[in-house]
Amino acid sequence: MTSTAPVRPAASAPAPEPPARPAPEPPRRTLRSRIFRWEAVTAPYVYVAPFFLLFAAFGLFPLIYTVWVSLYDFRLNSEMTWVGLDNFVWLFENPKFYNALLKTFTIGVLSTVPQLILALGLAHLLNYRMRARNFFRIAMIMPYATSVAASTLVFAQIFGRDGGFANWMLSLIGMDAIDWRNGNVTAQIAIAVIVTWRWTGYNALIYLAGMQSIPFDLYEAASLDGASRWQQFRHITLPGLRPTIVFTVVVSTIGATQLFGEPLLFGGGTPNGGAVNQYQTLGLFMYQQGWQFGSLGRAAAVAWVTFLLIIVLVLLNTALVRLRTRQRLTDGGDR
Repeated sequence: MTSTAPVRPAASAPAPEPPARPAPEPPRRTLRSRIFRWEAVTAPYVYVAPFFLLFAAFGLFPLIYTVWVSLYDFRLNSEMTWVGLDNFVWLFENPKFYNALLKTFTIGVLSTVPQLILALGLAHLLNYRMRARNFFRIAMIMPYATSVAASTLVFAQIFGRDGGFANWMLSLIGMDAIDWRNGNVTAQIAIAVIVTWRWTGYNALIYLAGMQSIPFDLYEAASLDGASRWQQFRHITLPGLRPTIVFTVVVSTIGATQLFGEPLLFGGGTPNGGAVNQYQTLGLFMYQQGWQFGSLGRAAAVAWVTFLLIIVLVLLNTALVRLRTRQRLTDGGDR
């Protein structure tokens, strides 16, 4: 017998690869789809363009133009003469500028600190459930709605030397009449009272809106723990109002630096700020240089120094608030 080797199956041939499919062609963009895509890209810029156009016309251009004018000796109905930084040198060597700077600071402190404290207290009272809350809230905003001219003229009569309501009140307790307008400190106090009366209600409503955003559950939990209203105000209300307080401090600081209408009308419409400049602010000093003396270049220099001063004060307030917040967080972490 002959042995036969096992028959191996023949190796199967590899299957043929399917033909490669051509890559799909990108869809053709029609004119309508291109227009829609262009509108989707440009629409946000079109919507915000009016703001930037108005800002460039009424904000950025006057700011840059003021810098340009401050480098010239510019008087009305005369040609401009290049003087470089002479206007700024004159400004920083002028004692009246430092007097106006000091009066701006003192009037700002005398008006801002009591104003914010009163606004915080009034907002805290209005935050409680009480009768006629809406009436008191509307009444709080009425001084702000009153014009600066009307309120200042009324207070000028109240602080009048002869027959003024303030001196009549002082006579009831045996004090002599005070010449509010011609005094140094008394004139600043009178102007600070006008500013405080006008802006307290405005800030109180801002504080009230901030208080209503604080969860009421925190007050309920504090009441269950036996916390008094003062403790609730100190440990719940004030920390919750910290961003709002920072906002009002910054806005009040800017307003105090730009104080103009109240001292101008209180002095009878003259920018001198009293007989010896006892309440002349930076706004009055700038107005005096530009429109009483006709030196628009020096007035522009005062305006730019005031602008830089506002920036420095805002940054200083922000830095102090951040430092205070970090200290609180550090103290809380140590505990």
